Amino acid sequence: MKRSQRAAGAVVGAAVGDALGGPFEFGPRGVFSARFPVPGGGGEMGGGGGWDPGEATDDTQMAVLVAESLLERDGLDPPDIFARFQRWAAAEPKDIGLQTEDVLTNGMPWDLAAPIHFQVTGRAAGNGSLMRASTSAVHFAAAGPRATMDAARRIAALTHGDRAAWEGTAIFHELVRVAIEGADPLAALPDTLDLVHPDHRTRYATVLAPDWHPDRATEFNGAVWPCLGSAVWALRTTTGFEDAIRAAIDLGGDTDTVAAVTGGLAGAYYGLDAVPGHWTSPLHVPLPGFDGRVLRLADLLHLAHRLEGRR
Repeated sequence: MKRSQRAAGAVVGAAVGDALGGPFEFGPRGVFSARFPVPGGGGEMGGGGGWDPGEATDDTQMAVLVAESLLERDGLDPPDIFARFQRWAAAEPKDIGLQTEDVLTNGMPWDLAAPIHFQVTGRAAGNGSLMRASTSAVHFAAAGPRATMDAARRIAALTHGDRAAWEGTAIFHELVRVAIEGADPLAALPDTLDLVHPDHRTRYATVLAPDWHPDRATEFNGAVWPCLGSAVWALRTTTGFEDAIRAAIDLGGDTDTVAAVTGGLAGAYYGLDAVPGHWTSPLHVPLPGFDGRVLRLADLLHLAHRLEGRR
């Protein structure tokens, strides 16, 4: 399989998981399979919960903003990404995380907003930086393990002051990089954990272990640790893209983000062709604050191609 197919799979897979999971956010377990008991039966992108059929949430919207900054600024420009986030947040998107919203609207400069929020609240280990990382993971994949993980940390730190969020996003970057290279991201976990900050390594080793199950989570899956652990669990315990997404959404809770992270990993691992066409055809990504733009599949594919092609 071509590298470009895996890169496109990561970007599109994350967006598909996000759009599928959005209508089930904060719901109980098993609702997705109860409503759609036959895999491949169609109708899953029917919308609901305030979302139109195939509409991606803030997870993918922010991922697109990161991608466009990386491409237009020819690399990582944190103040530019932050400014795009602020413009988007000011346009009142349908959904935005409470922590992310506070950081983007508290009037502080780009390099102080998240640290001060964390200093005041003591809470910044949500999955809001992890959810948007598919595009940056593709962009930095060619740079190698340390560089891609460092980039992930810097982007995560724009909205999340807790290093736990940085490290979870860094792990995701590296697992996507490994998958894009055609290797097994699950087999790469021990080496990846060696690159995690020592203060956070043990906790991530727990949720990424082969015998870990989401039932053992000590936090809601809106936190970064169980979110990433659930996505890896879904990849590990299934045999295809569609089954991995179904397993992720059936966990309930923060379904759009868990499915987006799962979709990014599974898309990179299985490739674009594994993402069902009846899921990609209605997929669309509105960009509040950006002149009414709406990205569709062709736009996401073009974005992924440009991200993967930049060295």
